[in-house]
Amino acid sequence: MDLTIIIPVFNEVESITPLLDEIAAQFDATGAYEVIVVDDGSIDGTPAVLQAARQSHPQLRVLRHRERYGQSMALVSGVLAARMSWVATLDGDGQNDPADIPRLYRVMDETADDVQLVSGYRKQRNDGWLKRLSSRAANTVRAALLGDNMPDSACGLRIFARSTFLGLPRFDHMHRFLPALVQLQGGKVLCVEVNHRRRRRGQSKYGIHNRLWAGIVDTLGVLWLQRRSKQPVVSEIE
Repeated sequence: MDLTIIIPVFNEVESITPLLDEIAAQFDATGAYEVIVVDDGSIDGTPAVLQAARQSHPQLRVLRHRERYGQSMALVSGVLAARMSWVATLDGDGQNDPADIPRLYRVMDETADDVQLVSGYRKQRNDGWLKRLSSRAANTVRAALLGDNMPDSACGLRIFARSTFLGLPRFDHMHRFLPALVQLQGGKVLCVEVNHRRRRRGQSKYGIHNRLWAGIVDTLGVLWLQRRSKQPVVSEIE
């Protein structure tokens, strides 16, 4: 399996080691893969835990931002550093299930060439009511404005070709709009239901202020991109 697994983290000292252990148990027998954890300026013990984890996880590479730049920029740093042609992403809080990655990989590998992104869909969310409510509201507004037909655009569990991501516009919070951005480039996106687990360790980094309101503002920016994007049909004259 020619795959780079990218995990952006911020202050996940309790969650990251169990997640890395799960990934190793899932993938060590599958062939070539690497794990890149991008530490987005953590101020707890996360850097030390990651340094220690490299001893028991030879596939692990650790990148660190000097300060916090946000999940999207951590994702960009990881993709730029990836050595494999396929990229899978998941959140560092342990709520995404690494066992879903091979299934998304097979869907991507077995579908037509115009499928450039397979995105997870957390149909059964294991979050508090406020987080579910704000996410549902942001998804409703986004889908109505952008028409991307994605029920869960912000799910961190995805798989795509590295070259696909590198051709997308980069901006803060872009990770919430990857399906729409891929569609904007003419690519097809598939949505696959995935497992979603409750957070057992650490604290959520998102709430109504940095999820709902920021998501609505960002949606308007992506709508602007959609309306000004052109995809010409080109034919060569012989």
